[in-house]
Amino acid sequence: MAYDTVRSSQTSRRQFLKTSAAAAVAGSIAAQLAVPPTAHAAGSDILKIGLIGCGGRGNGAAAQALNADKNTHLVALADAFEDRVKGGFDSLKNQFKDRVTATPDTCFVGFDAYQKVIDAGVDVVVLTSPPHFRPAHLKAAVAAGKHIFTEKPMAVDAPGVRSVMETVEEAKKKNLNMVAGFCWRYHFAHRETFKRLQDGAIGPVTNVYSTYNTGGLWNHGRKPAWSDMEWQVRNWLYFTWLSGDHIVEQAVHSIDKMAWAHQDVPPNKAIAHGGRQVRTDPAYGNIYDHFSIVYEWPNDSRGFLYCRQQDGCASGVWDHITGAKGVCNISSGNSYVIKGEAEWRYAGPPNDMYQTEHDEFFAAIRAGKIINDGARMMNSTMMAILGRMAAYTGQVITWEQALNSKEDLTPAKYEWGPIPTPAVALPGKTKFI
Repeated sequence: MAYDTVRSSQTSRRQFLKTSAAAAVAGSIAAQLAVPPTAHAAGSDILKIGLIGCGGRGNGAAAQALNADKNTHLVALADAFEDRVKGGFDSLKNQFKDRVTATPDTCFVGFDAYQKVIDAGVDVVVLTSPPHFRPAHLKAAVAAGKHIFTEKPMAVDAPGVRSVMETVEEAKKKNLNMVAGFCWRYHFAHRETFKRLQDGAIGPVTNVYSTYNTGGLWNHGRKPAWSDMEWQVRNWLYFTWLSGDHIVEQAVHSIDKMAWAHQDVPPNKAIAHGGRQVRTDPAYGNIYDHFSIVYEWPNDSRGFLYCRQQDGCASGVWDHITGAKGVCNISSGNSYVIKGEAEWRYAGPPNDMYQTEHDEFFAAIRAGKIINDGARMMNSTMMAILGRMAAYTGQVITWEQALNSKEDLTPAKYEWGPIPTPAVALPGKTKFI
């Protein structure tokens, strides 16, 4: 399942911008002009859904997909583990009864289970496996002509991002919907706030300060019967090869908003700090528990990201955006305020952004329109990987260096057996590859 090498020559920042802009424009044009051959007319027939990844987020996303359109059926499920498939099936069957029509013959287990779901006659796939597998799953789904909801992030390394770039282009050619789980892009208050910013409410953005500070997350203690591979995949959050580290898996939401404030233009470079202060037990794999990143843009704007997963510390997700004519303060889920020449406070309706993602996704499929989040989902994922690279190595890393990195985190083989725990990165000693 190793990633393909999708470019023999280096990918430049200019090429990335061109590809991203083309994806955005093509998606807009396709939405207005094209009716994809897989469109389903106005809810008159059943859309068959396949779920790939039956963890908590996967089951939640499947439920939102079923809630988004009354003529949807969940017909196939896949996960690396049988207990996950059974748990997902039982939970969703209990909620949706006759609309969960998967059978034992369409519930698949193992590393190759994703392909079996794609081949099971589905129209839509929901991709919620650990991020490491995302490039391969996206590529297979697009090759088979399926509409896709994919959780963030899109990859854990630069070869994975480059693979996704190719897949996004293929999705455009096939007029396939590709909605990404960067959920704040589907949040009404955030949409209105960022629209005002892009309309010039605070003038040109000069810096963005963002935090994603939380306590610790779940951990499945290792059982004696588990192989190294099973232990790592079941605890995928804590292994860089599976999650990308928490800056890529979780704080990428804040990075996505930072990118949004800069109109999805990639930064020039990043410098960063990070490490493991309190979460040092081997149970936590090889990831860090805190990062601080500074991104620099061509116009000398800066992005400052601070994120941590440490118990007993202050938590909060905030965004403070400064422009030449004012400031914008966002406290996620609470307040959205612009101060300066254009004073404003969001007073519109709330929404469940997770549900809205699926509502708009399925509405587009029914209407023969295209939503392709490819450009921004690649950009934000690559920004997070860039930040991790800078922190792990202790070096200033440019966008071109990061995007063209040869660091491939893919394991030698996918099988339930021994696999070493990767070493924890040491800034100044860990080398950029």
